[in-house]
Amino acid sequence: MQQTPSPTRVLVVDDDPTVAEVVAGYLGRAGFAVDQAADGPGALARAAARWPDLVVLDLMLPGMDGLEVCRVLRDKGPVPVIMLTARGDEEDRILGLEIGADDYVTKPFSPRELVLRVESVLRRGRTGPQVPGSSAPAPGGVAHPAGLTLDPLARRATRHGRELALTVREFDLLSFLLRNPGVAFTREELMREVWGWDFGDLSTVTVHVRRLRGKVEDDPAAPRLIQTVWGIGYRFDAPPEVADEGPPDHGPRDEAGRDEGRRDEGRDGDGRDRTRRDGDEWGAGSDA
Repeated sequence: MQQTPSPTRVLVVDDDPTVAEVVAGYLGRAGFAVDQAADGPGALARAAARWPDLVVLDLMLPGMDGLEVCRVLRDKGPVPVIMLTARGDEEDRILGLEIGADDYVTKPFSPRELVLRVESVLRRGRTGPQVPGSSAPAPGGVAHPAGLTLDPLARRATRHGRELALTVREFDLLSFLLRNPGVAFTREELMREVWGWDFGDLSTVTVHVRRLRGKVEDDPAAPRLIQTVWGIGYRFDAPPEVADEGPPDHGPRDEAGRDEGRRDEGRDGDGRDRTRRDGDEWGAGSDA
């Protein structure tokens, strides 16, 4: 007898019971199995008892905040995280993305939009990036002269034979750039092609580029692969001499990469939230 596959499990972590119930209700109606927690320790206990496929995580939690919860979860294993918060400050959004969140939704928000984002993150995490104009997953074993090899079906990336620890979105972004070398893309285009959204916070793209540089560049402060095209966005290059180079003798300098990314931010766009509202918003002021 064929077994029925288990439903996709989402852990919702929010100390506002109204917000948590509304989000859980929408996700439940969309076919997800939902666990709930009201604080950081409770979220970690729930995750330990039954590892989620995705976490919707409020930033402002009593005791242990969402950033720390995300760090602990990331240390235990890969799991997509969508940050949920009433904070509108750009630095908070960037910090959440830098520690590995796959998306960031600011309250007040539309539960229907949140469900779409959950589905988008999960779909790309399971099927891999798509070939433009095709519904089929990209073929595996994409090799690049820069020492990079991607297997979209296994969701595995290596450089000079060493596996890279990439989040869902970092993997998708690198895969897209590798398949389109030499082409300059705006942040809006990258958000549409990689994230699948026609709207959203463009700083999401900037931070993911910064994080990706920290993992694939020998020197993130002077990137040779992911180039900034001033006034446009980003382009993936591979200098011919890179093919002859062996593994670097030093690890990526994350702080330098962050500085480079911040320079990109100021020149590529304003990074303001362009999230649409559809009239059924929840969570306004719950973390005030």
